[in-house]
Amino acid sequence: MQQMPVAPVDGRLRRSVPCLPAIKPDRLKTAKTLVERAVRLRKVFSVQGPYPVIRAALWARGWVERRLPHPAQRAPLCRGDEEDGDDGDASGERADEGEKEENLDDMYGLMSRLVRNETTHFYWTTRRDDIDCRSLRHDQMTNHYANAATFTTKVGLCVNLRNLQWFDTADPDTFFPRCYRLGAEDERHAFIEDFRRTACTSLLQHVVETSSRRRDGAEGPRQKAKNSPSDELDNVQQQFVGPGLINMALHVCQDFLSVLEHGDIDVTVETPPTVDEQQWAEFLQDYYLVVHEGASIRGSSVFVERCQTMLIRLQEVCPQLNTDGLNNIWIIKPGAKSRGRGIMCMDRLDEILALVDSDRALTKESKWVVQKYLERPLLLHGTKFDIRQWFLVTDWNPLTVWFYRECYLRFSTQPYSTKTLDSSVHLCNNSIQKHFQPSCDRHPGVPEDNMWSCSQFRAFLQQQGRGAEWESVVVPGMQQAVVHALQTAQDLVEPRKASFELYGADFMLGRDLRPWLLEINASPTMACSTAVTARLCPAVQLDTLKVVLDQRTDPSAFTGGFQLIYKQAAVEVPQYVGVNLLVEGAPVRRSRPLLRRQAVISNPPLAIQFLSDQSLSEEVETAHHTPSGHKSSAVSAFRHSGKENRGVGEKSRQLTSTSPKRDRERRTEIQNTSRVRRPCQSLASEQPLVGHPEPQRKARRLGLSLGASGTALVPRSLSFSLSPPHNLSDCKSQPISGHGSHISRSFPPRTAFEPQHRTSTRVFPSLQGPLPSVEVFSLQPNIVAGTTACHNIKISSHPSVHRHQLFLCPQRQGMAKYREECSGSVKKIASK
Repeated sequence: MQQMPVAPVDGRLRRSVPCLPAIKPDRLKTAKTLVERAVRLRKVFSVQGPYPVIRAALWARGWVERRLPHPAQRAPLCRGDEEDGDDGDASGERADEGEKEENLDDMYGLMSRLVRNETTHFYWTTRRDDIDCRSLRHDQMTNHYANAATFTTKVGLCVNLRNLQWFDTADPDTFFPRCYRLGAEDERHAFIEDFRRTACTSLLQHVVETSSRRRDGAEGPRQKAKNSPSDELDNVQQQFVGPGLINMALHVCQDFLSVLEHGDIDVTVETPPTVDEQQWAEFLQDYYLVVHEGASIRGSSVFVERCQTMLIRLQEVCPQLNTDGLNNIWIIKPGAKSRGRGIMCMDRLDEILALVDSDRALTKESKWVVQKYLERPLLLHGTKFDIRQWFLVTDWNPLTVWFYRECYLRFSTQPYSTKTLDSSVHLCNNSIQKHFQPSCDRHPGVPEDNMWSCSQFRAFLQQQGRGAEWESVVVPGMQQAVVHALQTAQDLVEPRKASFELYGADFMLGRDLRPWLLEINASPTMACSTAVTARLCPAVQLDTLKVVLDQRTDPSAFTGGFQLIYKQAAVEVPQYVGVNLLVEGAPVRRSRPLLRRQAVISNPPLAIQFLSDQSLSEEVETAHHTPSGHKSSAVSAFRHSGKENRGVGEKSRQLTSTSPKRDRERRTEIQNTSRVRRPCQSLASEQPLVGHPEPQRKARRLGLSLGASGTALVPRSLSFSLSPPHNLSDCKSQPISGHGSHISRSFPPRTAFEPQHRTSTRVFPSLQGPLPSVEVFSLQPNIVAGTTACHNIKISSHPSVHRHQLFLCPQRQGMAKYREECSGSVKKIASK
């Protein structure tokens, strides 16, 4: 009973102890020497993934590997659809790595343990998320760029190539099939319109080709073997549709051409669609009968010439018309998957929309991508194929692209046909085709491993008499497509000088050998699954190291199969590029008309009092006087427009107290003060301060503040006329002793009127002309008594009145003359 727990312990010791053999001192010394040299030269690397060629090549260069934690021991990371890896099987590679880690007697394993605490200077990983590029030092290299998914995902490539017009004059429709995101509502509608329009053009091509086959004797055995639509004429169950189908297709194509030629640019009203939804549904049903089920169109021969003319016009504006075919096939790709998973080919609109709507998660994130299928590709022995082409990016500013001279072809296992939409026919990914057995009907010239090198393909073209087109059409077309795709993503990828990345682009060739870009993959597979890839994949990895290690330090170094095809001029990047744009400014205001020579007093507000002749005789020492013939203007008070008065009134109401008692007192003060205006006819032309029929409202609009005793008016601001002063004796007034007025300056508390100082300069225009001189005289305070002509209105001085008087005097007249003239005027009034 006591020995039972000991047995497992002994078992564990027996399993672990043999894995730790004794290390020979000489081997340890050699390992330390190599490690010290590698650390000093910064030659420590880390590889994550099935890349034995990279590991062996770096060992041969004197690098020491610092092993990264096993992927199973780390937190799982999301794998995007931008990664390829479609041909590889990493399980064997991981097993080999584990064995090497266990074999400590191995020299490389020993050195790896010695540098486990050193800094890695070179990273090569399968996924870009394995290493955070932002946390690396400037001298640490990695084989990924941050945010490169902008062109290595199906959605990113679809969206970015639409912006090519801002970078180049090339048309993306000439090298990239039409593509839409079905999760975006506007692109969903655009796809529906494109599907319907393509059905119309396909119908026109069907009419022309069917007529051509009839004319050339298409009823022969060769055409019957292909099961062409014309063969159905002899079938007793032949179906027919009316010629209206062709008329509608011609009408839709004509409208499309008119839009491209801007024929609708002058249309001011929104016109209803020429074809409604019900008509489209009927048209598509008849189109499916004709193209998919072999139905015939009655009287189609009379439309052949019109269809040919329309197709010629469409060919000028639709570069993909020759590859669209007759069946209107589209390929649907779920954006969150890779290695061909979930990709389907469909040819009916309702089925495509139903498939997309079935997965709400992908639809909500706009992950569904639908792309026009190339129905008429170049076939090799009747079998479809695509091309895997490598290219390397070593810098994004300036954009530097290296193109690999070698590529390989991938064949499908079944003969090509548009009558079936099975993935074994239309998808050439090795991860898909490896699950199918080659068809017995396939041409024997197609390789059994479904791969060709580009050298074999060039030999095939040479046999067909088209060998020169590989260098003149195929290679330049692929290079231009790659560069255009990178140009649209250059502003989105985070550039880093010490980074690089190897990509794999997939192309299809049209019958004219024009290459069509399908997608771009990050981390392309390097598995040696066939004889072709066993030769090419190690070569491209070794040549990649030559470019990123040798050519970086020596521009004249040999770069293997990589050729520099594009290097952009360096663009100076600003220190900071804002995400949002902000425009700041002030509104433009209409200029106000300038008043006639007015001054602006922006000092604390003034208190205006109408004094009796007693106070006038005691306090007034000077008065204004000008020759006759001039208009009198003692004070030109508040000659503002109604708009300005309203603005001042709003500010006055905001500053006044809202107490009900105080409001009633002010209302009474304004009503009493307004009666002063009637007997003072001489001041009518001078616009008195209190002369409005609605005292309360007008006083507020004028910016007047009433004192607590109701005897003084305190304007918010005041302007004085600089016209020559008028003699008080010219005023046509009754002989009333109280007919006099002078202006005294008061200083209310600053807390009550502080805001007015800031706004006074906005109310009045700037002073023009020579400034007047200002004289301040000290006067004795006096309580002003009302006069009988003014209905005995008792106007007392404001409580806050100071003993100061303010008079404006022109500079050209002396103060002594003013005192004499004003004294004479006062005596004359008193004698009357």
